[in-house]
Amino acid sequence: METAQSQEHAAPGALTAFARFVLCGGGVGLASSFAVVALASWVPWVLANALITVVSTLFATELHARFTFGAGGRATWRQHGQSGGSAAAAYAVTCAAMLVLQQLVAAPGAVLEQVVYLSASALAGVARFAVLRLVVFARSRSQAATTVRPVHATVARTSAPAAPAALCHAA
Repeated sequence: METAQSQEHAAPGALTAFARFVLCGGGVGLASSFAVVALASWVPWVLANALITVVSTLFATELHARFTFGAGGRATWRQHGQSGGSAAAAYAVTCAAMLVLQQLVAAPGAVLEQVVYLSASALAGVARFAVLRLVVFARSRSQAATTVRPVHATVARTSAPAAPAALCHAA
């Protein structure tokens, strides 16, 4: 039988959470950057980035819920939605960076594209960490901490019997 303390999921500190975020989110982001380049050879880059962003956001949100922020389980629909909002902002940042690159360099090579894409992703990632930690998974941590604490019941005792129901109604 598990006790309340063994069920408690301690929220990691900011540095631990950031290290986990970099490991999980950075790993997914790095794999995504290669997937975007590969997929962009078949479809327009903006569409490839959008598709890969959606898939990677779903996967990363689950990793962050279970591992990074100590939420203690799967991500909720609300958390997926909020995480998706922060990913949409990151998508806009990476698209803007790539559009600026294309305006500045006529035919950028794959290495330069990777450098620009990963740099924009890193900047957006730091902002996402703050949003995920302070907004998306903040309630889960506080709710998890309050729901696993033992509740001490207080028993109220009366010294006199309750009044008959007839005395409670106005005539």
